[in-house]
Amino acid sequence: MCAAPTQGQAIPAGVDVEKETVITGRVLATDGEPVAGAFVRLLDGNGDFTAEVVASGTGDFRFFAAPGTWTLRALSSAGNGTAELRPDSPGIHNLDVAVSK
Repeated sequence: MCAAPTQGQAIPAGVDVEKETVITGRVLATDGEPVAGAFVRLLDGNGDFTAEVVASGTGDFRFFAAPGTWTLRALSSAGNGTAELRPDSPGIHNLDVAVSK
């Protein structure tokens, strides 16, 4: 079993989103319903593994990263999905990941 931290919706107190790059979103099934418990991986611009979290009960996930090119890969019993994001500045960058079998 993976020890990835479970995620929630709120950004923790003390996080300065004018200095931090936050990648957040939801894992969604093809019908638009959230997928709880999906493993969400953050891969860098070379496709190398950087981090992994477990989506919350409402499908939410969050990573703290740097500006650049990132791939999000969601793995779940509802299916798998991939999405790419290129944040070019600090702030909250939202991207949902759709999964399907």
